[in-house]
Amino acid sequence: MASRVDTSEDSETKGSMWVLDQNLDQPMDEEAGRLRNMYREKKFSALLLLRLAYQSLGVVYGDLGTSPLYVFYNTFPRKVKDQEDVIGALSLIIYSLTLVPLLKYVFIVLRANDNGQGGTFALYSLLCRHANIKTIPNQHRTDEELTTYSRSTIHERSFAAKTQRWLEEKASRKNAILILVLVGTCMVIGDGILTPAISVLSAAGGIKVNHPDISNGVVVVVAVVILVGLFSMQHYGTDRVSWLFAPIVLLWFLLIGSIGIFNIWKHDSNVLKAFNPVYIYRYFRRGGIDGWTSLGGVLLSITGTEALFADLSHFPVSAVQIAFTLLVFPCLLLAYSGQAAYLMSHLDHSRDAFYKSIPERIYWPVFIVATAAAIVASQATISATYSIIKQAFAHGCFPRVKVIHTSKKFLGQIYVPDINWILMILCIAVTAGFENQSQIGNAYGTAVVIVMLVTTLLMTLIMILVWRCHWILVVVFTVLSLIVECTYFSAVLFKVNQGGWAPLVIAGAFLTVMYVWHYGTVKRYEFEMHSRVSMAWILGLGPSLGLVRVPGIGLVYTELARGVPHIFSHFITNLPAIHSVVVFVCVKYLPVYTVPEEERFLVRRIGPKNFHMFRCVARYGYRDLHKKDDNFEKKLFDNLFMFVRLESMMEGFSDSDEEYSLCEQQQQGRQTTRDNRLVNNNSSGNTASSDMDPTMSSVDSIVPARSPSHVNITVRSSGLRSSQTDGDELEFLNNCRDAGVVHILGNTVVRASRDSRLYKKVAVDYIYAFLRKMCRENSVIFNVPHESLLNVGQVFYV
Repeated sequence: MASRVDTSEDSETKGSMWVLDQNLDQPMDEEAGRLRNMYREKKFSALLLLRLAYQSLGVVYGDLGTSPLYVFYNTFPRKVKDQEDVIGALSLIIYSLTLVPLLKYVFIVLRANDNGQGGTFALYSLLCRHANIKTIPNQHRTDEELTTYSRSTIHERSFAAKTQRWLEEKASRKNAILILVLVGTCMVIGDGILTPAISVLSAAGGIKVNHPDISNGVVVVVAVVILVGLFSMQHYGTDRVSWLFAPIVLLWFLLIGSIGIFNIWKHDSNVLKAFNPVYIYRYFRRGGIDGWTSLGGVLLSITGTEALFADLSHFPVSAVQIAFTLLVFPCLLLAYSGQAAYLMSHLDHSRDAFYKSIPERIYWPVFIVATAAAIVASQATISATYSIIKQAFAHGCFPRVKVIHTSKKFLGQIYVPDINWILMILCIAVTAGFENQSQIGNAYGTAVVIVMLVTTLLMTLIMILVWRCHWILVVVFTVLSLIVECTYFSAVLFKVNQGGWAPLVIAGAFLTVMYVWHYGTVKRYEFEMHSRVSMAWILGLGPSLGLVRVPGIGLVYTELARGVPHIFSHFITNLPAIHSVVVFVCVKYLPVYTVPEEERFLVRRIGPKNFHMFRCVARYGYRDLHKKDDNFEKKLFDNLFMFVRLESMMEGFSDSDEEYSLCEQQQQGRQTTRDNRLVNNNSSGNTASSDMDPTMSSVDSIVPARSPSHVNITVRSSGLRSSQTDGDELEFLNNCRDAGVVHILGNTVVRASRDSRLYKKVAVDYIYAFLRKMCRENSVIFNVPHESLLNVGQVFYV
């Protein structure tokens, strides 16, 4: 096997370096693309697709399915004036369901998922991989070699390339996209508050319909009790009862569809004229401004559509599409048509159209199923809120909060205690504070339409940069979507003072928290980048670093993936001793949904061998979590020891008589023999200002996060000297590890400079400082023992 020489230079390394690159027999880009396609694409049989479509009902469609509980009440909060108004409103509902959930989301937006993950941050991650718009520039070229890092090449003269360069030119455009994503995220969090409120309150309202003597206060109390019970049970997770969600929602859709057919047959089949869009024009011409503002109620028929994308989770797109087209869409059309048929005969029953249209014999069974469906819908929205908070945290846009796994089987089932109680308090406040469902409906509609507008704008960029669609298709999609959504948005603006202000206030509070936290995170990273220590200075200190090297290993945590952090110089200039082995640990999140365990760690040596300094970069995706039982320290040392073996073996391979082979177990269970590339790139340039020095050797490789027994290393002939060196250093590392491991964390305090403006001082000195004080420490996230922790403080001004 012939070795190839690569003359490229790493951004961190100049001069002499050893690079180990594990290649298959195919070219690297072809093999990487093949692995990524295998990871992303799965073939499903027809029977399995139907099964997954059935299971998706309980996760994806609960919110959309419970909309018939309150749509006609919010469209006609008093009473219906004319039968033609009923047909016009039904026509609006039919075409809203057709244009937005069916055509836009199910057949277009769902295709923009990030390896099965949906939501605004999934779209943002796709954009970050295809354009350099991430505001924290901590990515490295090796990150693009991950099997989950899908990225297509853009032709230099294409419209996509021009758009990419336009976005990357100015930081203000990157910030604008980030703020757009944060606005959409905050509105989804608002949904997590408003969906349980309106769904449970509407379902509980069925008590009063059958018992008119019961006051509204009793209904509110019942709804609050259900909500308190729902949020109090979150820490148990949904693993034990999630198998009930799909049959409950399936039964719900079959019931409302059947009741709809019954009402059309019994009351008035003329409502089917609503499939003619002419009645929409007549509705607006007759209703005037009142007809226009009633669009806020019609909008509620498509609430849950944004959750349809955000809750995509582990279900394939085809399964979600099958469930919607074969069951959800027809049943919703029948349910709304049936209620409209009932209203044609009872114009003054719009307030309780759903419950009053139910046949008397099955009233209470339907009430029980409706309450259960409302709880399922609320649960799905709450779970989606947890997930989006986790994604925001991974992108550096939310303070570190406690995240708990509630299922051993499913990674996505998590519980965030702090957020749970905040959601519960706000949800109860909305339920008890507003006078009626109409005001909650106005608030809900405002949140939903803003999320849709954000999704449309992000999808426009996705179609240009990721899909590289023809500009005519992009214009058609964007214009049609904006016409529909801006129409609804103009209607909800009339109801801002009637409850529509609630999601704006909630979103404003969360947006302030998220943006201030992100601003502080970016400033801390920029400070570390600009104050990096020169390797020439480190080398000038000699192997002892000018201090006493005491037995043990020091793990220095830093946000830098390259260079020596300023905290290290601060440490060694204030203390008389340093550990025999120093490892700089960087934990960073990438714009991918997950990083496979065997590709998580990158290990590199810093300086000559007698310095005993290393860097370890641990990479995570936005859905990856640090479990309590994860032994991060053990995994780090396993990869460090593996790196030393590989490095020593490569040095032995420099003799002509040696042979080297690395046999690694692949994810799919097949055995693959990898060619290896040896690079020796000599340079005699001056590197005093660079991060690395010509006297250093460096190995940069993705080291499998498995025990060394899974890797078979064979060194023959002159490899005896290599093995001896390998054993000496490994023994030294083991002795240092036995002597003790100390975790050194930097506590960088960010403060506004004296000449800063008032708003900046408030944001940095008060809001960001408060969030830093309240958030979880990294030592807790990585389960660092308190007796092994050392905090090094420093202050910088922005």
